[in-house]
Amino acid sequence: MVVIKFNLGKKGEEKASKFLIDKGYKIVENNFRVSGVEIDIIAKKDNFLCFIEVKTRTSNDFGFPEEFVDFRKKQKIIRGAKIFSAKKSFKDFYKRFDIISVLYKNKRFEINHIENAFEE
Repeated sequence: MVVIKFNLGKKGEEKASKFLIDKGYKIVENNFRVSGVEIDIIAKKDNFLCFIEVKTRTSNDFGFPEEFVDFRKKQKIIRGAKIFSAKKSFKDFYKRFDIISVLYKNKRFEINHIENAFEE
């Protein structure tokens, strides 16, 4: 028997990106890194530029994946969004901060998209 391991976090981000595309979002950038900050997905839809944190877990025994996005992480994402917005031209877009919770159970991915999960 061959056991194939995969990076659960990376796979969760891939599933989240596909989920967003299926919902009509356009992915602007994945894994945007700057000044010690990483934003998993930056996507746009309608007049919104969405900065999305993806959290993937194999169980919710210790809380749902979205509960692991703490105050400090939110502040980092907000800082990264400000830097991204200053560098790129998205003047006609509103900023939005979302979380995508991915639960991998029984070899299936369950996705929960939380729009406006937090604010600046």
